[in-house]
Amino acid sequence: MEHVAKWHVTLYFFDHEEGTTARAVLTTGVTTIHGEGHTGRNPDDRPVTEIGTGLAAGRALADMAAQLMAVGADDVAGVSSPG
Repeated sequence: MEHVAKWHVTLYFFDHEEGTTARAVLTTGVTTIHGEGHTGRNPDDRPVTEIGTGLAAGRALADMAAQLMAVGADDVAGVSSPG
C-alpha cells in the first residue's frame, strides 16, 4: 500500500473553575481544522482532571469529525454535480 498523506492532531487542555476545555487542531499540510469540547463540573464535586480531560478531548474530536464529514460531503457534492 502506498503512503498518501500524514495528518497531525494536537490536543490542548485548559482547566478552569467550571471544568475543562479541550481544543483539537488538525493540520493536513493544506488546511487546518479546529475542534472544541467542554466539560462542566459540579462545584460540590472534587476535581478529577483525568475525567474532564477525557470527556473534553472526546467532544473536541467529535466536533472536528463533524466538520471533516461536512467538508467531505461538500467535496463529493462539488465533484458529483453537473456543471
